[in-house]
Amino acid sequence: MTMAWIVQFVLLNTRNECLRRNALSHNTWIHRGLRPLVRPLAATPLTPNHITTLRLLTGFAAAFAVSVGSGVFPHVGGLLFTLSVLLDRADGELARISGKTSQWGHRFDLVSDAAVNMAIFIGLAFGLRSGAFGSWAIPMGVAAGLSVVVIQWKVMRVEALTGKHNSAQLQSFAGFDVDDAILIVPLAIWAGAGEPLLAVAAIAAPIFALFFLIRFRRVVEPGKEG
Repeated sequence: MTMAWIVQFVLLNTRNECLRRNALSHNTWIHRGLRPLVRPLAATPLTPNHITTLRLLTGFAAAFAVSVGSGVFPHVGGLLFTLSVLLDRADGELARISGKTSQWGHRFDLVSDAAVNMAIFIGLAFGLRSGAFGSWAIPMGVAAGLSVVVIQWKVMRVEALTGKHNSAQLQSFAGFDVDDAILIVPLAIWAGAGEPLLAVAAIAAPIFALFFLIRFRRVVEPGKEG
């Protein structure tokens, strides 16, 4: 979910626009596909936090797999990352269906998003260190990953100060969510386009992180940035 924030905050020009887009649809094609699978879990002891934990573990496993950089490992990493993304949707679905929502769980979900997306770019960088970028691949991956963390941290600050969950998200369109763009990552890995993906992320993520830091004061009320 975190990489999608980059696109979302670029498109938000004012605080009023940000708050006006508060109602994000949770009825995308991915949500609809997962809903029949998640619904039976509502009657079990399984909680959304359990699924978030599994999302975190599969995301880290994906990062490790792509860091190997050879053989079937990158492809397995792409598959694990896709599973991690689906679990990210599933925990929210379970929370809404079962009513097992909590502020802590919401923050755990956001932190997990940041951690997984940072890990996948750093893992990708390690996997590409013997390619065209050489040893530069690692700082490129770190720059992209840390930029994602900065964006997520400020997102959490916005929510803490405005008291609104998802206060800067965009509405879905034609059954697709801006968050679904994160699936570009495994597609690029499977297509052997990891290097172009890393190059774009290493340039764009820091730029948009800086942009968001500047825009931050227009998202919250003046004097509350603290």
